[in-house]
Amino acid sequence: MNEQLLIWFQSPLLWVVALLLGAVFLFMQNKLHMDVIALLVMLLFCLSGILSLDEVFAGFSDPNVILIALLFIVGEGLVRTGVAYQVSEWLMKVANNSEIKVLILLMLAVAGLGSFMSSTGVVAIFIPVVLMICQQMNISPKRLMMPLSVAGLISGMMTLIATAPNLVVNAELARIDNLRFSFFSFTPIGLTILVIGIFYMLLVRRWLSSSTEDLKQKQKRDSITDLIEEYQLHQRTKRFVVKSNSQFIGHAVEDLHLRSNYGLNILAIERWKHFRPLFIAASLGKTEIKEKDILLIDVANPDLDLSAFCHLYHLEPTEIRNTHFNEQLKSVGMVEITPVPDSVAIGRSAAELRFRSNYGLNVIGIKRNGELLQGHLVEEPYKLGDQLLVIGDWKLIRKLPDRTKDFFVLDYPSEIERAVPARSQSMHAILSVVTMVVLMVSGVVPNVVAALIACLMLGKFRCIDAKSAYDSIHWASLILIVGMMPFSIALQKTGGVDLVVNFMINTVGNMGKHWILISLFILCAVVGLFISNTATAILMAPIAINMAHQLNLSPVPFAMTVAIAASAAFMTPISSPVNTMVLGPGGYKFGDFIKIGVPFTILVMLVTVFLVPVLFPF
Repeated sequence: MNEQLLIWFQSPLLWVVALLLGAVFLFMQNKLHMDVIALLVMLLFCLSGILSLDEVFAGFSDPNVILIALLFIVGEGLVRTGVAYQVSEWLMKVANNSEIKVLILLMLAVAGLGSFMSSTGVVAIFIPVVLMICQQMNISPKRLMMPLSVAGLISGMMTLIATAPNLVVNAELARIDNLRFSFFSFTPIGLTILVIGIFYMLLVRRWLSSSTEDLKQKQKRDSITDLIEEYQLHQRTKRFVVKSNSQFIGHAVEDLHLRSNYGLNILAIERWKHFRPLFIAASLGKTEIKEKDILLIDVANPDLDLSAFCHLYHLEPTEIRNTHFNEQLKSVGMVEITPVPDSVAIGRSAAELRFRSNYGLNVIGIKRNGELLQGHLVEEPYKLGDQLLVIGDWKLIRKLPDRTKDFFVLDYPSEIERAVPARSQSMHAILSVVTMVVLMVSGVVPNVVAALIACLMLGKFRCIDAKSAYDSIHWASLILIVGMMPFSIALQKTGGVDLVVNFMINTVGNMGKHWILISLFILCAVVGLFISNTATAILMAPIAINMAHQLNLSPVPFAMTVAIAASAAFMTPISSPVNTMVLGPGGYKFGDFIKIGVPFTILVMLVTVFLVPVLFPF
């Protein structure tokens, strides 16, 4: 008896199960970062000798891991070019600032796109969109990130090519019984689950955040709106359209001498190009004015007769809306700076420092001892403690600390996170993403190659640079995925999966048809907690088909159940890369996925078990 206990205690399977339970326990404790736990798992597998070094570190060469990293870069490219922001604006506009409508449209859009391309790719693209929507609506990302991942997983249930498990199960069905699913065999089930999923997320999203958490999401820094009010820009800033007979046409801004002659300061030029507005703030002094340009001008001289000025130079005043600054400041920014003690700026004015020529930025406001200065600010000498509000291109604002030691940036406004440094390249970004989607749908090249092509295109078109590309990758998420991959190899290598599967066959083989499907679904869901959904499908598809043969039933409903169950990876953040990707941006804990995912998985199981036999009779 002691010898049997010793043999059992030395069994590699026992140590794999113990390590697995220990990792899950640490995840639920939420005291260590999940990527740190994953690295500890890899270390213990190495030291135990259960897996070889190649098996432990296999995840670093897995194409799916590389694909996820590349798709983070694609998502960043959409942010930097403003495409993601435009999508969020469209969703906001259609939803009329309603969180309910945003959630519904978001889940429909993600599920629809994910039906024809990688759900991982769709979720990676929509993560920045959701973050921007949450920022605009001032709600916690927790309330929309989970619906995003749920819709991404449901998209795998929509079509045959939506996810790898569907193709794996279909291939196994064809190999054994020469039967195949059609392209839209999954669609009725997927649509039903999507509708249920939308209603479910509308009900349970309140579980994901409290009023206290929502308050923490509010911006701590001043916003652009705050700065506009503090410096009373609405009272001083005007917009003028350049008429066809204006003397300004064909002249550079600096050649007009508007600041010295009239106390007027051109802050930006709005020029329509390719049916959308282009805001010019960088190198403004050298910019040549054209017909129909809209000039955003700071009127620093309160005594100027604007009507006479417009009549003289053939300009037409136009309305400035309350939201105009926020719309323009996607590409043009503001920041407060102050002179550094003993700098050459003390006692000198913007004109003497040639501030606009040297830094590409305009000084549009000065606060001294808490009071706003009025008059011709360009000629006002600076004193120690002055707060200067400058406006210009976001890229130049970011570079200001590196270009001068005479001024110190007090604090960047919260909108800097929504800056669009490559706005003019938005069409190229869309072309890159469309190319990737077409390549993925057509299957001409592997998904990872399609994503790599898209990233190279984004770089070629200057939609993204090397630094922003590397910074956009969520390395902690990748390490978590790589660190959990050895469990899949270990469970198969030590016979753990086979042991569980054989037990299930002996237990439920004589039960009713629906109970057999329930058992299949539960087993797939449990196995899918620890290994990838593709591996789950590979292991379970032949078992399900063989069970159907032993019971003299059609294998099609059994195979479909396995395919749907493999995609129903809602219960933990490590069940699917889709969940892992929203873990950090959503600020979730391990328990959040259990709380939301387990009840929904049960709902999906009930829909599958009762709908599949109707569509695919036994």
